[in-house]
Amino acid sequence: MAEFDVDLFVIGGGSGGVRAARIAAGYGAKVMVAEEYRMGGTCVIRGCVPKKLFVLGSHVRHEIADAAGFGWTIPEFSFDWSTLVANKDKEIARLEGIYAANVEKSGARIAKTRAVLEDAHTLRLLTGETVTAKYILIATGGAPNHGREIPGIEHVISSNEAFHLTELPKRIVIQGGGYIALEFAGIFAGFGSDVTVIYRGDNILRGFDEDVRKHVRAEMEKQGITIITGCTIDKVDKHGKEFTTHLSSGSSIASDQVMFAIGRHPNVANLGLEKAGVAINPANGGIAVDEWSKTSVDNIYAIGDVTHRLNLTPVAIREGHAFADTVFGKRPVQVDHATIPTAVFSQPEVGTVGLTEAQARAQVSHVDIYKADFRPIKATMSGRDTRVLMKLVVDGTTDRVLGCHIVGDTAAEIVQAVAIAVKMKATKADFDATIALHPTAAEELVTMRTPTARHVRQAAE
Repeated sequence: MAEFDVDLFVIGGGSGGVRAARIAAGYGAKVMVAEEYRMGGTCVIRGCVPKKLFVLGSHVRHEIADAAGFGWTIPEFSFDWSTLVANKDKEIARLEGIYAANVEKSGARIAKTRAVLEDAHTLRLLTGETVTAKYILIATGGAPNHGREIPGIEHVISSNEAFHLTELPKRIVIQGGGYIALEFAGIFAGFGSDVTVIYRGDNILRGFDEDVRKHVRAEMEKQGITIITGCTIDKVDKHGKEFTTHLSSGSSIASDQVMFAIGRHPNVANLGLEKAGVAINPANGGIAVDEWSKTSVDNIYAIGDVTHRLNLTPVAIREGHAFADTVFGKRPVQVDHATIPTAVFSQPEVGTVGLTEAQARAQVSHVDIYKADFRPIKATMSGRDTRVLMKLVVDGTTDRVLGCHIVGDTAAEIVQAVAIAVKMKATKADFDATIALHPTAAEELVTMRTPTARHVRQAAE
């Protein structure tokens, strides 16, 4: 008789957990996955996939506006929010089915229920079943965090509810200055809503390159989005179907919806972590793990957003794959969390990889900056008032490209390719030796010859 019911029990059917389950099963492990809600996790069900679909839908309005400059006369058009939501739901259901099918094809079993740790090897399912496992992987992700309690917090929606609104709000107030807040600001504005963004910091996109932050804000404000910084929401009143949002500055805003996008917290509550002896990282509130994604308990691992390291779907997938390779494939693999490309599907779009200018100046003695700010070719005909930002951060001593930051159409698509070069430690000379592809915006990356700034860090006396 086997010592354990399964070799691996995965708590969470999101992208990271599913990848780990499939790879482990491929190595011959007996695997079980518990998911209490829907297979696919945050990204597929309530995150990057439906968000990107909404972003793409909101772009159509801009395309229609730009068409006249290219000779098109577009008859009167209309938009139906309920059709968008219904078609999005259909696509998410299709993807959920694929996720579940792929797990089952690998030979792993899915339990559509919540699983709670009883000890380091035992799990209790809400169905009443008890399962023992040699290894346990926690991949429960994260959830929106509304922050401090304020009067009227019950009237506030998160990104989760934004995907299921029964109608498009004519006016919406969004608190937050990170990627989720800005992406939804662009979505709602694109569909015709009046949007106000409230952020406590001095400028949006904290942690991004300063030039990116300034450029995105300027472009969003050109589109009519109101951005109020150095301010928070202190109270929300409801009057029938309308809301009044009271700000820390003393002013107030009327709207049809109020949304908070001020951060996410790891899903660590009520999992039985303390019973199994799994420690929490006090620095970030996520499950504490080492470089192998191992927790404080030898046979229990954790990956993805629940560890609160880098909350990105491809990172969770890579961590899940590395875990399965290491534990079941006997091929030790550590995930390199450096130089990970990221995107913000705001409008305009942001793509970035590597160090910001500030980070580079703190880490290396000589930093060269190459920057281009220009009107894209499409805007010369459409008449749209918009500009693209391209920026390279270079080590002035070694000539290595340390970072690339782009704001503009298809920025994410461009940066995905540039990330390969940055990861391979390409130099500015390598970029310069690459022939430009004309006419594109991306050709600026290989035609910028003269630094716009050079920084030399003074040695400490």
